[in-house]
Amino acid sequence: MPPEFLLDRNLGRRVAEELRDRGWAVHRIVDVFPADVQDIPDAEWITYGLDRSWVPLSKDGRIKTRDAEIQPVLDRCAVLFYLDNQQLRSLEMVERLDTHRTAIHRAIEKGGPAAYAVRQSGLDRTWP
Repeated sequence: MPPEFLLDRNLGRRVAEELRDRGWAVHRIVDVFPADVQDIPDAEWITYGLDRSWVPLSKDGRIKTRDAEIQPVLDRCAVLFYLDNQQLRSLEMVERLDTHRTAIHRAIEKGGPAAYAVRQSGLDRTWP
């Protein structure tokens, strides 16, 4: 069964839709926490997703440097992915993720705890 992903609010609706169109199983924070998602701390949505075996996906690489946000990944020996460039347009994000889908799936199978930057050239393990 292919992995399921929980997308950080900063990836937006269009990224989720485009990834779904390409066969990805993705969930948006707003689908899970319909009330003001800006008030949901990163640690909470990450924990929620990991408890359902959903892989967190963000474009905020600083998540891996903040103890509260990375602790759920550490506790569950899970993996987290983030785009290394926050300036990408939606379709560029989708292309980058989809291009590296096989490598992302392999990293998930490998397990964690780990955080990976999804770069133009491929995945780069950046934590621990």
